[in-house]
Amino acid sequence: MGYALWVTQRGGKHPDAKPLRGFGGAGVLEIVEDFAADTYRAVYTVKFANVVYVLHAFQKKSRRGRQTARSDIELIKARLQWAQQLYAEREGRTR
Repeated sequence: MGYALWVTQRGGKHPDAKPLRGFGGAGVLEIVEDFAADTYRAVYTVKFANVVYVLHAFQKKSRRGRQTARSDIELIKARLQWAQQLYAEREGRTR
């Protein structure tokens, strides 16, 4: 996951990064990794110029196959709004 995020910071897209469903396109992506019989996910956004915000990283525990738990989706949505506010404040200061 660290390498995939590094590729993103350098302006690329790692082959394992895929758009997270329900977020309207490729602005919010997820990386899924399996390790020791567990599955881990990192969700990040590239909606903002020159900034990568990691919105959530977690061990997947949902019993519904590949579907992300509603509580994780709600947390990602809240953090995306927070990231939008941070970016707007940052851009306001630098202009």
